[in-house]
Amino acid sequence: MDRKQKTVMIVEDDLILNLLYESYLEKLGYGAEGELVYGKTAIEVAKRIKPDLILMDISLEGDMDGIDAMLEIRKFSNVPVIYITGNSDPYHVERAKETKYLDYLVKPIEFDVLKESLEHNFEKL
Repeated sequence: MDRKQKTVMIVEDDLILNLLYESYLEKLGYGAEGELVYGKTAIEVAKRIKPDLILMDISLEGDMDGIDAMLEIRKFSNVPVIYITGNSDPYHVERAKETKYLDYLVKPIEFDVLKESLEHNFEKL
């Protein structure tokens, strides 16, 4: 499948980072759907657009964090997820394992780190 045909959904509550990740993905040739800051909204959008991959921040605005959102998304989709987060503590890593993530990237995320993660994980799918 051509990269441009693959849609990556970005769930990040920092709009500057959201735009940065969107530009990274576009440079790499992926379609990007972004500016999602709430877990509940991410669930609704994932149902609607059926993304090929989700870049998910763990700390989100609202009552639901990114891991909880992915647990809900797992009820209807096996979409691959790469976490992008500042939370690298064991508690969050263990919780994230329940969602069978592809990668767990700690902020700040550099272009080359995201590119390597996508090439290593996503291209095999």
